[in-house]
Amino acid sequence: MKAWRSGGAPGIDGLELAEIAPPFPGPGELLVRVEAASVNFSDLLMIGDRYQVRPERPFIPGQEVAGVVEAAGPGAAIRPGERIASKLTWGGFAELAVVRDDMAIRLPDALGFADGAALPVVYTTAVVALTETASVGAGDRVLVFAATGGMGVAAIQVAKALGARVVAVATGPEKAAVARAEGADAVIPSDAKDFVDRVMEATDGQGAGIVVDTVGGAATARALDCLAWRGELLVAGFLSGEVAKIPAHRLLLKGAAAKGVYWDHDRDRALVERAVGRVLEMVESGAIRPRVDTRYRLADLPRALRALERRETIGKLVLAT
Repeated sequence: MKAWRSGGAPGIDGLELAEIAPPFPGPGELLVRVEAASVNFSDLLMIGDRYQVRPERPFIPGQEVAGVVEAAGPGAAIRPGERIASKLTWGGFAELAVVRDDMAIRLPDALGFADGAALPVVYTTAVVALTETASVGAGDRVLVFAATGGMGVAAIQVAKALGARVVAVATGPEKAAVARAEGADAVIPSDAKDFVDRVMEATDGQGAGIVVDTVGGAATARALDCLAWRGELLVAGFLSGEVAKIPAHRLLLKGAAAKGVYWDHDRDRALVERAVGRVLEMVESGAIRPRVDTRYRLADLPRALRALERRETIGKLVLAT
């Protein structure tokens, strides 16, 4: 089979497309014919040796796939022929991938592989952030940074499905239009000089009760300025490449909280099952409509990663195999 490997050198330039032997599923595992593979910012970090997970080289990157099960290992509940999407630790940028049975999501019949590949990471994370880490309900004010990225679009859709008023942060007319089309009630340019004033105006002078921050760095400082009394800052990533340093006194003076958004299939099994169940309910109701960028195929992985790195993509970047 063909697979991308991150070899001796870190980074995009160290990737090579190789012909390798196919893997085999072990107990509780599935062998999947990959029809679509999502590209995540964490893939850039992993191949650059900047991620918390550092596989021994050479390794196959890729943490999110959708496809058809070709074989099932002992003890797996999902059977060959079923359509699934799944998160995996690495190994997704290949024609065949092995995934854990208990991490796989059975795809609804109406959902294509490209849309399905968008579900396991960003939509599950958005639901965890807004229903488990925080508890968003009707009338709550939610501020979403990097609103037209994969996680941003997912957060807008999930927050709207929960009845919230959403203020999106996006730069440029094209991205502002995308944020509005996805349901944002107001859009604030990230480079606006009167950024905080505009967020306050969009939230009736109260500030945001919930801030979804996937950017870090200077964005986090702005997020603290925009928090409502007893608001919650949800730390969900560092797209800027800068880990934010949060001054504790800023939280104290607003009675606010900063919470990390993170989940693990082993440690948080019940939480993940609830979140995935909500994701599928929202898919069935039409509240979730993944916006995917499918310009690239598996062979184009380096180009796709560079486009993601330069912030040239909107929504979820998915490779067709």
